[in-house]
Amino acid sequence: MTTVVAAPAAAPPAAEAKVRHAWTQHGLLFVLPFLAVYVAFLVWPVVLGVRMSLSSVNIAGTNDTFVGFGNYAEAFVDPRMWRSLWNTLVFTALSTVPLVLLGLVFALLVHHLRFVQWLWRLSFFGPFLLPSAVVSLLWLQMIYPPDYGLINGTFGLDVLWLGDPSVAMWSMVLTTVWWTVGFNFLLYLAALQSIPTHLYEAAALDGAGAWARLRSITLPMLGRTTALIVVLQLLASLKVFDQIYLMTAGGPQDATRPIIEYAYDVGFTGYRIGYASAVSYILFAIIVVVSLAQLRLFRKRAEDFS
Repeated sequence: MTTVVAAPAAAPPAAEAKVRHAWTQHGLLFVLPFLAVYVAFLVWPVVLGVRMSLSSVNIAGTNDTFVGFGNYAEAFVDPRMWRSLWNTLVFTALSTVPLVLLGLVFALLVHHLRFVQWLWRLSFFGPFLLPSAVVSLLWLQMIYPPDYGLINGTFGLDVLWLGDPSVAMWSMVLTTVWWTVGFNFLLYLAALQSIPTHLYEAAALDGAGAWARLRSITLPMLGRTTALIVVLQLLASLKVFDQIYLMTAGGPQDATRPIIEYAYDVGFTGYRIGYASAVSYILFAIIVVVSLAQLRLFRKRAEDFS
């Protein structure tokens, strides 16, 4: 005789709903500390900043008069705001391309070098660990001085790297590339190590050379990583501030002043916190638009490949 084991009776809907409600309550208790910190240090400052951008409040918190969109209207006709925004866009365009390409090239080199890989990783990633003040002091005191600087002294040049308005922005881009390329290098190196080796072996058996494997396997497999790096790099370049403020303070003749430094100067030097908030939210809107456009573009490309 075969013994038939009856299946356990299903819980009634009311009991399932009660258990689900209890789990929801317990989950909210665990999430509550994070939500409190998130609201206190992110959501509330954003709301407060929007309110301040609609007022004429100063750095002392007085003269808090509602002006509506007056600060935004003033910003759109402010030539110094447009000049700083243009400087930010120029810096972003000049720095993003070499930071992405050099990160990829360095990662490919280190990935194929089988000896002392730790030394190459440290060499390329090490500068990224330095604080902005250390990087700025290093390039100010050792690389860019016109009299005894490393570049002018080595190549016999007479260039005012930080004093010439036509050269200063290129100098800031060079410093930034040296300092931050290690982060992109590390992301690319991790992505390269995750590519299955049997793809290269199969391509080699089919007679594909090194360039063919790079073009047909490596670069397509790095597509998602490249999209991530481009997005992160554009956002970081649009928010540039530290090294420019420390090395040139926006000079010479406002040739390197980014929009964040202009907002800082207006708010903490000119004491116009309301106007500075409006300038900051104009940059915030640009960053949101650029991010959404990039994500949509990369998503469309991914759908085309799939």
